Amino acid sequence: MGAGRRRSRSFAVRFDNRYHQSTSVNSHAPISVPTVKNVILVMFDSLRRDALGCYGSPAPWSRIRTPHLDALARESVMFTRAYPESLPTLCARRAIYTGQRTFPFHNGDFSFMKGDWVGYIPGWGPIPEEQHTLSEIFSAQQFRTGLISDLYHQFKPGKNFWRGFDQWTFIRGQETDHQRSGRAPTREDIDRWIPPEISAIHNGVLKQAKVDSNWFDSKALLNMRDRVREEQWFNAQVMQEAARWVEQNTDAERLFLTVECFDPHEPWFVPEHYRKRHDPHDGREQVLSPYAEIPDLPEDLLRRTRANYAGLVEMCDRWFGHLMETLRVSGRLDDSLVIVTADHGHSLWDRRHYIGKRHYPSDPETFHLPLLIRHPQGVAAGTRCDALVQAHDLAPTVLEATGVAPPEPMQGRSFWNTAFAGGEPIRRHVTVGWAGSLTVIDDQWWFNCKVDGAGALLYPVGRGPEDASVAEQQPELVRELFRQAKADAGGSFPDYLFERAAALPHVPGSASFNADT
Repeated sequence: MGAGRRRSRSFAVRFDNRYHQSTSVNSHAPISVPTVKNVILVMFDSLRRDALGCYGSPAPWSRIRTPHLDALARESVMFTRAYPESLPTLCARRAIYTGQRTFPFHNGDFSFMKGDWVGYIPGWGPIPEEQHTLSEIFSAQQFRTGLISDLYHQFKPGKNFWRGFDQWTFIRGQETDHQRSGRAPTREDIDRWIPPEISAIHNGVLKQAKVDSNWFDSKALLNMRDRVREEQWFNAQVMQEAARWVEQNTDAERLFLTVECFDPHEPWFVPEHYRKRHDPHDGREQVLSPYAEIPDLPEDLLRRTRANYAGLVEMCDRWFGHLMETLRVSGRLDDSLVIVTADHGHSLWDRRHYIGKRHYPSDPETFHLPLLIRHPQGVAAGTRCDALVQAHDLAPTVLEATGVAPPEPMQGRSFWNTAFAGGEPIRRHVTVGWAGSLTVIDDQWWFNCKVDGAGALLYPVGRGPEDASVAEQQPELVRELFRQAKADAGGSFPDYLFERAAALPHVPGSASFNADT
């Protein structure tokens, strides 16, 4: 297990929407970095790292263009090894908003609460009352705070992710948000957007969560009814509303704005002109993620699935550009730290013919995060940081950037000096928790197994889609990586998590021995 990599300065030149390093200089002597007045935090849901042109490593099937995000990257530190702390959606945001670990979900069994997914996904619930959020900390320091979000899970009964915000604006209608009632879509309407063979697979997955697939599909379609202009799409509304908030708060001395964009999460409804650049064919639509391995998926449905995702990413980039331009003309770009990241990515038939997000086996397409941070004074602009960082490191980093002390210690670690002052890496490995499994990533290895130590998988960190696990040949390494993960979990896991682990399927090629021995 080698030490985390240092930051390398990569002065990038853009050709054909790709970045090419022309110079690389290692920094050894830390420098003083000026603090910042304001923070703009933008989070996309399900945005793959390789979907951004600035990373220069697109998926083989991808021709996605992200000119506005790429322009931001030229003025930012671009992080190449950023990972979640825990997943999925709400679990990730608990860590991001508080700087505290959500894994191993000791305070994550919400089966006693009402609402969807509670009890089904460990950690899927409100932020614990004893934890301080960034918005609460900044509000106490006289920052003007705002949350603009279409992430409807944040606003469901029993949730509290708007704590500490002076204004929080909920953009309604994503997925199965209860925004609209009325005549339900017909079976013909549903089949137009979700092919029956995909719907049947998805129905089997949703039944495990006690959710009816027909209700899910029809509710999502009902919410999209009458959206005929691009600016009515959700990501467009989010970025317009965020820009409006910036314009309406120019009098504030200090700002903290969080922008939550649920796109490019499925369902992948996108205006046709975005999709056609990636799939000009007429034919069946496909906007749903089945969360299953589908080795016999027809080529036309695979092409359309990827095209709709790609088009939605490009639409997110286009409207993110609107927000950035508002920051520029309002003068806020001159005194604000701008952060863009995601909670996770999404697999699109890249490995094992799987479409969706899952934790066992875990894959880079879901766990690799984009992370761009722009300093208003141009510090470290156009550089690349190869140090390992995690989502719960964002909160202490942002607090250090603004010169604000947390009211209590955070489990996350600030990487401010690592990224902007040539400091040492903050981590030698990362541990990511999700339901009944864990994933450990370091300089050399990608380790994934169940929390009870069963079913270990081990790959070189830069593995290809067809690489086989070498866990069986590396028992001591597997046990050491499991010990690291267990230490990160505080030395134990809650009993209910073992039940989740026992229910996970066997993965061919996993180790025959137990890692927790």
